[in-house]
Amino acid sequence: MKKYALFLLTSGTAIMVQIRGMAQAPPAADSAVFYLHKFAQNIGKETYYKKTGDSGVSYTIRWKFVDRGSAVPLDARLVVTAEDEPVSLWIKGSTSRFSTIHDSIVIQGGRAAIQVDDSSYSRELKAPEFPVAGYSPGTVQMTLLRYWRRHGRPARLRLLPSGEVSIHADGMDTISYYGQRLILERTVINGLIWGNELVWTDKDGNLICLITNDAEGDKLEIMRDRYEPMLPELIGRAAKYGMEIFGRMMSGRMKPESGEGRTDGALGEPGTLAIVGGKMVDVAMGQSTENSVILIRNGKIVKTGARNAVAVPADAKIIHAEGQTILPGLWDMHAHFEQAEWGPAYLAAGVTTVRDCGNEFNYINAVKRAIDDGRGIGPRILKAGIIDGPGPMGLGIVRASSKMDAVIAVRRYKDSGFVQIKIYSSVQPPVVRAICDEAHRLGLTVTGHIPEGMNLEQGVDSGMDMVNHIEYVLPMLGHNADKTIDWGSQQTEQAFDFLKEHGTVIDPTMGVFEMIFRSVKDSITKMEPAFYTLPAPLQVLFVTMGMPADKAAKYKPMFRDMEKLVKVMHDKGIPIVAGTDMGFPGYSVDRELELYVEAGLTPLEAIRTATVVPALVMKQAGVSGSLMAGRAADLIIVDGDPLHHIRDIRNVQVVIKDGHVYSPVVLHKLAGFSR
Repeated sequence: MKKYALFLLTSGTAIMVQIRGMAQAPPAADSAVFYLHKFAQNIGKETYYKKTGDSGVSYTIRWKFVDRGSAVPLDARLVVTAEDEPVSLWIKGSTSRFSTIHDSIVIQGGRAAIQVDDSSYSRELKAPEFPVAGYSPGTVQMTLLRYWRRHGRPARLRLLPSGEVSIHADGMDTISYYGQRLILERTVINGLIWGNELVWTDKDGNLICLITNDAEGDKLEIMRDRYEPMLPELIGRAAKYGMEIFGRMMSGRMKPESGEGRTDGALGEPGTLAIVGGKMVDVAMGQSTENSVILIRNGKIVKTGARNAVAVPADAKIIHAEGQTILPGLWDMHAHFEQAEWGPAYLAAGVTTVRDCGNEFNYINAVKRAIDDGRGIGPRILKAGIIDGPGPMGLGIVRASSKMDAVIAVRRYKDSGFVQIKIYSSVQPPVVRAICDEAHRLGLTVTGHIPEGMNLEQGVDSGMDMVNHIEYVLPMLGHNADKTIDWGSQQTEQAFDFLKEHGTVIDPTMGVFEMIFRSVKDSITKMEPAFYTLPAPLQVLFVTMGMPADKAAKYKPMFRDMEKLVKVMHDKGIPIVAGTDMGFPGYSVDRELELYVEAGLTPLEAIRTATVVPALVMKQAGVSGSLMAGRAADLIIVDGDPLHHIRDIRNVQVVIKDGHVYSPVVLHKLAGFSR
């Protein structure tokens, strides 16, 4: 789904060793099969062959899935003693459509011999320590947990070749399985990927289900074959438990820490909250009020105005905002809420509303329910349900091959509280129209990719209200690999007239293209100044993303055309909304706005694309998106003045969502950021 979000979550190392006899699986005394899933769709399998001998227990592992037409194969061999002490690990292959690995660790005489590409080194073993090469394969994680149990379940466990994980038992689950009660142990592993993995094992320590994120940032499920029917139930539970972990950690609604945001009194209690002294920005009218007062009660803004015109109740809890700027909470109009950690990361960056642009049905429903019920931490979620078509490039299990399929899928989403449909890349033209017709009949809007075999005009003529990614606009303007845009041509003017007449909403996702086209020799801190505060797995993921310098130079004119296109569309009245398609969690919204300003929008115009404009196009203007009385108390207080210097919008000191006050520092710590 995140076509351009090239996530590479692995251990970050590539290690080489030659092992004989890996071409074919050895005779197996024992074996097991796990099915691999994205969007709950079975896309491949992992098989291990277990052999016990005098030298210990060996697991020869075959792993392969096919993701949107791309094969992702992996071979591994893990050897442990009869007591689950590690002897060696060899792994080679792909961890996503965009990343590879080739690792080897051999343990002997209290030392670990490690080979990384063409280099090798050794170091003393510091037990307890276990070789793991990232999220895959699941067999290695199963054996890691057995080792962890034998060593007294330590809170933290060092890894080879580097890093460490925290592991804790999270409870027991009883699940009905063909009329029988299946009791599983639930364990949380943190450190192999960004955030928490949920793992279920049986009483013998056999892996039943692992819900993780792959090396592309997509949620991936590893499910023992015979228990496949339990997957939807465990996906929903993973969302619930993942959100509740943060609920337990926060121990009540969070307020700014001492000295952060200058807060007087305990917050979150019944009564009135007053934000006093800041510069309040009316994004709808383009006006600002210096030395303002905002009164909040029961999660709503009840009154705003100049300090000399609004009386502050004597019993109000006060947040002093002198010298700071108050803005509506930001929107991310192209989110993919793939794991619980996105919740606090979004809020920490001031994002109080997201449009989830396609997700697993059970997962996103459970996540939204946990947040809405106060059991989890995260922004307001507007759900867009994804529908794809048949064929090898299709994504997920919600497919529509006919008009009847389209009607059934749209109705299912509508009945579950989705407000929009997202069309993906393999839907056939007649089905696109059927999806749009049924969605509009039920009061839903439609966004998405332009499917293969269609162009943007055909998608919009079929009923699409919005389009994800600026790339789909370029062909309308005559742009291709050999031809740049003729900005004054009749073709370009007709294209802009078409988009404006149809009110087509575009979320450009410029930050995605900036990452794709960046030279890997350039400092990544230009686009993300807080890069080195990100969790370590995310730093490993992003730092190598991009292109060689010579190739990046060739794409620079195309990126400049994209920037100019944002400016021209905005000036011609075509609605632009800020969306990130993931990227740096939370912070990518800030970068998207910075890119719009670089393209020529004023800071206020850029901020509008992440506040009032998305609220309008999503029919939520009466709920949020501005600081008007009667709206939800979703707002941020930032140091500096983003209306003059857009990068100041990163300096979020206080976040308020539904009247509850949060500290960005605390939220970032929950999500694994260093600050």
